[in-house]
Amino acid sequence: MSEGAEDGARSPLLTLTVNEALLAARDAGMSSLECSLDLGLSSTRVDIEPLAWNWNQQRFPYIADCRDRSIYRWTGAGFEPISRYGNALIKLVPTPWGPPTFEIDGIKMLPSARVSPYEDAMHKVALIEPRGKVILDTCAGLGYFAAWCLRGGAARVHSFEKNPDVLWLRRHNPWSPDGPWSREQRGALTLVQADITMAIRDLPAASLNAILHDPPRFGIAGELYSQGFYEQLARVLTRRGKLFHYVGTPNKLSRGRDLQREVSRRLQRAGFDTEYNGDGILARREK
Repeated sequence: MSEGAEDGARSPLLTLTVNEALLAARDAGMSSLECSLDLGLSSTRVDIEPLAWNWNQQRFPYIADCRDRSIYRWTGAGFEPISRYGNALIKLVPTPWGPPTFEIDGIKMLPSARVSPYEDAMHKVALIEPRGKVILDTCAGLGYFAAWCLRGGAARVHSFEKNPDVLWLRRHNPWSPDGPWSREQRGALTLVQADITMAIRDLPAASLNAILHDPPRFGIAGELYSQGFYEQLARVLTRRGKLFHYVGTPNKLSRGRDLQREVSRRLQRAGFDTEYNGDGILARREK
């Protein structure tokens, strides 16, 4: 594996859809094909040959066994899925929209069934009105919240991500704000590998204008829904500062549990005014 490929250097990314288009172009005798090699971020032309295709003066093989729910990166020796197995299997997963989601042990971490995860992040970031603000991004994931904060003119974005494998994924994701494809102004973004439940204790009181909190589901990260953590969020937020907390609706139908209501009550005890907003809660610090 080449060092550049491991570090996330810009190289072609393939999905089943793109690989099938390349094979169809070959079988049809076409000499070239217009397609995307960066998950829909841009379009480019590749030259078609019987045994390989050419892009940027380099030859690449067709993938013989290309899977539907994988994204393949060029390692310098071949195409491999963008996935890792440490404590869990973690992988980038293609979506119909272009920007990928990711999974941990088969559990999808971002919504993608009815909306692009990137567009979903845009709408949620707009709720906190990022322009000119210092923002905490508690669970950075693929960085879509941070990307829209930067686009929205945030003064500073402090992002934290606990899982090193997630950080590895985003280095290979064209839609993340800190990869080799990025068009964002990254000087305002600070990304730290750390557990936010611990790191938040070192943040000064009233030092943030807004917070975006998109934790893993309650069953695997209950500490991120705890009363103590919400009190820390209130402590570091300026008065009248906004918080968007993604919750979703886990167990609401199968077990009758209303997690949104539970979260809302805890936030209120921590000093927030709250209102339901889509699949989350929009809150404002009042005390």
